[in-house]
Amino acid sequence: MKIKFKHQQFQLDAVKSIVNCFVGQANEQSRFTFDKGRRLKHEQLDLESYNKFSDVSFRNNPIKLTDDEILANIQAVQRRNGLKQSERLEGRYNLTVEMETGTGKTYTYIRTMFELYNTYGWSKFIVVVPSIAIREGVFKSFQMTEDHFMAEYGTKARYFVYNSKQLNQIETFASDAGINVMIINSQAFAARGKDARRIYMELDDFQSRKPIDVIASTNPILIIDEPQSVEGPKTKKALELFNPLFTLRYSATHREDYNKVYRLDALDAYNMKLVKKISVKGISAKGTSGTESYLYLEGIDVSNKHAPVAWLEFEVRTKTGLTKKTQKIRTGDDLYQLSGQLEQYRGYKVSEINGQKNWIEFANGVTLQAGDVQGDVNELHFRRIQIRETIKSHFKKERALFHQGIKVLSLFFIDEVAKYRQYDLDGNEQNGFYADIFEEEYIAQLNEHLSLFTDDPYVRYLNSIRVQDTHKGYFSIDKKSNRLVDPKVSRRETDSDDVDAYDLIMRDKERLLSFSEPTRFIFSHSALKEGWDNPNVFQICTLKHSDSTIKKRQEVGRGLRLCVKQNGDRIDSSVPGIDVHDINVLTVIASESYEQFAKQLQSEIAETLSERPKKADTSFFLDKLLTNARGEKLHIDETLANKLHRTFIRQGYVDDKDELTDDYFAAVDNQQVVVPEELANHQEALIELVKTIYVAGKADLTEDERSKNIERLQPNHNFYKKEFQELWNQINKKTVYTVQFDSDELVRKCIYALDHNLQVLAVRYAIKHGEMQKIESKEQLKQGEAFVTRDTHTESVHHTVTSKIKYDLVGKLMDETRLTRKTIVKILTGIQPSTFLLFRKSPEEFIIRAARLINEQKATTIIESITYNVINEKFEAEVFTQNTLKGQLGQNAVPVEKHIFDYVVTDSKIERTFAEELDTSQEVRVYAKLPRGFFIPTPLGNYNPDWAIVFKEGDVKHIYFIAETKGSMESLELREVEKAKIECARKHFAKLNTGKLKYDVVNSYDKLLEIVKA
Repeated sequence: MKIKFKHQQFQLDAVKSIVNCFVGQANEQSRFTFDKGRRLKHEQLDLESYNKFSDVSFRNNPIKLTDDEILANIQAVQRRNGLKQSERLEGRYNLTVEMETGTGKTYTYIRTMFELYNTYGWSKFIVVVPSIAIREGVFKSFQMTEDHFMAEYGTKARYFVYNSKQLNQIETFASDAGINVMIINSQAFAARGKDARRIYMELDDFQSRKPIDVIASTNPILIIDEPQSVEGPKTKKALELFNPLFTLRYSATHREDYNKVYRLDALDAYNMKLVKKISVKGISAKGTSGTESYLYLEGIDVSNKHAPVAWLEFEVRTKTGLTKKTQKIRTGDDLYQLSGQLEQYRGYKVSEINGQKNWIEFANGVTLQAGDVQGDVNELHFRRIQIRETIKSHFKKERALFHQGIKVLSLFFIDEVAKYRQYDLDGNEQNGFYADIFEEEYIAQLNEHLSLFTDDPYVRYLNSIRVQDTHKGYFSIDKKSNRLVDPKVSRRETDSDDVDAYDLIMRDKERLLSFSEPTRFIFSHSALKEGWDNPNVFQICTLKHSDSTIKKRQEVGRGLRLCVKQNGDRIDSSVPGIDVHDINVLTVIASESYEQFAKQLQSEIAETLSERPKKADTSFFLDKLLTNARGEKLHIDETLANKLHRTFIRQGYVDDKDELTDDYFAAVDNQQVVVPEELANHQEALIELVKTIYVAGKADLTEDERSKNIERLQPNHNFYKKEFQELWNQINKKTVYTVQFDSDELVRKCIYALDHNLQVLAVRYAIKHGEMQKIESKEQLKQGEAFVTRDTHTESVHHTVTSKIKYDLVGKLMDETRLTRKTIVKILTGIQPSTFLLFRKSPEEFIIRAARLINEQKATTIIESITYNVINEKFEAEVFTQNTLKGQLGQNAVPVEKHIFDYVVTDSKIERTFAEELDTSQEVRVYAKLPRGFFIPTPLGNYNPDWAIVFKEGDVKHIYFIAETKGSMESLELREVEKAKIECARKHFAKLNTGKLKYDVVNSYDKLLEIVKA
């Protein structure tokens, strides 16, 4: 199996952010030679001169731009990315990229190398990492992406891991003209060991040269992976000896932000669904040690509308003594009787099981929240509970994902190898007590699981795996005895060949993802805090005392990457019929309450969000650029920023401190955000901009696993009603679309639109005249009120603007419109010369406005010319039960009567209100919220309608589809992409129509009823 890679816009944006910092730099190569005295000669050589030298090597061409030009480029990038602008070149040519763990920063900086090579001719790169673990991970990434980048760029990078005993690789690094990458861990040049010092020695086996001199002569571009772990005082000084052209720094948690040009922090990654959602199963001890009545409340189940039940573990009397048992408990059950009349449970009669608040209450006043354990619980049993909960979560997730070709892995962190693996006197492996507990609990859960399911491929898969083979420990290996030992003792962070410590997990990522590999549970030392992850880690359990050396963010980082299927495809937003976070959920089994874990994790994440704006004041809005769905861009100037801020104040969207209020978030939820008239076409873009504001308590990246007490739902009797089956049989047919239009006609339309509608504003200067007024106080000076404005006016620049920046006009328009180069060239060569001259007036403005006009013509052409045809395939009924949303009673789950499930799980307050009105309406016979697996293909992406409803009207049943349930129809009309999708849906359903099938768009149930009665 091979993991596949695809274009991800956020990664391309990060790459472009670096490349654009050097706009204006020439694309050249520079060569150098060594003379016999080992003195370095730098010169520009033509091909004829180059051939005269057998020892010619290549270096990165020096930067020809001035510091002011580079700073201006950096500031332009920072403005576009909404970042604080650098006042000077901090750390000279240091550029910082912040990318959240699991979003592919290694892929991003490898792609950056190819783009820098293509754009500027720079070909020498050194990746500096803090540890062997990360070094091996980076090397593995180069291997995995080799074919992908070959297909993209038509060339391969030559990469190697630095080894002081293989200096011929450095020779090739310098002499090869293509992309060359050296990967080196910082200890290889900053440590005190003999091997580390070799890089600075004149070596006989290296022609009496110093390795560092040859490396430095190439003027490499340094890429520092996790600089906060690399850049100690010694290492910083040693890095200067590499003579870097400039330095790129990549991490999720930078300590120093030199010239930050791109940011994708934890909040961005979560909101964009680029990483897994974090769900926490908290386990917290309640009461004091020595309490006799042991109880552990696993959770509350309200999956059907009958009275909720609790899964409770308690002690019971058996013939052989006391044992702990988990069973289903209902209101009125008496633990004294169920336990075999054990005295410690006298008075423990269940008085209430609360499905909304997720707790159980006994007649004696004792209350347990889901996840609470009370009584005399030693540490070993506490760890047993954690292991059991991890296995249960594993089976639950595995059962759902197996048939989708997704293998599930679970990762245990332990603090001592002996707790997992031991050796007898003869050196034979023996289980530690964690391994014993795991096997006992695994077998118990497996047997319970198999009893619930019939023989199917998943059951056969489970039966094919021996318990001994499904768990493995990945630790350092003692070469002499070949025993697993404590990594803190055995691991040596040097440049030597001692890389056994993480060999299996670092180099067998694809094998672990295969169903043919029986390993599904991994035990590893807690030192594995960085350098390794696997996309299919879905559970993380920490079987150790909490400490401050490894943060929760580091631990969860091992499982944040989006998962992949057996064919190597990643499950991201490009996959039709799913919500990324329905499948990509990382469950953390914590040794504390959910509240404690979430609070600490949120605190750690909040520390990294210090640069995010906190207030929606005038300065936040000023100079921002909004782009709507049509591609129209709007710059917020001072006047509009002030107007927008005043609107937020009047609407109660901000408080006295300009911090966002609950009223604003309610308006967003109800899709009723009020904005100034000038921003009507950019409302959605504005809401996206405001999302960048950090609001404590509104940026919760975790959820309580136990709160989702409505599990996978099964269809109820409504699903089998004749009316719904008739409905389903009409709509479950799949269609394919064809778009047949004359490309020459599209070109003519675009030429006409550009010639008649393209307007490019000239560069304008605002001129203000003011004079000093009388100074009353120092405060007046501080607040900038010493001058008063007398008059203002603007002047336009009527001559063409000259710029050093070279624009690939065709390429830019291709990127913006997704049309072929041939088509774009036809359009540009067809427009009037006077239209083309507008490009010189303002290149950026020309590209933006021209692309918008072309896209409008393209969208119109698609809608006009698209046709749908029914194919011989259907959506199976299983789409209703695959990956159904989990819900919490009283939150996003509403108990209903006419829906095909006993509960309907909604995404918003509007949907919740709509469902409640459907359920109480006398006109509605049965309805369903359509699952994401049911979708209509369109050229603009797959489209998922919201509702399927059967209405009663005498003996005739009218069937309606509600595509959107929006709070504002006006805002919907402004979203071109949604509008186009809806038009496609109309044509799709028209093809299926049998006379009873209708499709429309509404913003309320009243509007729907109005359509029905009409």
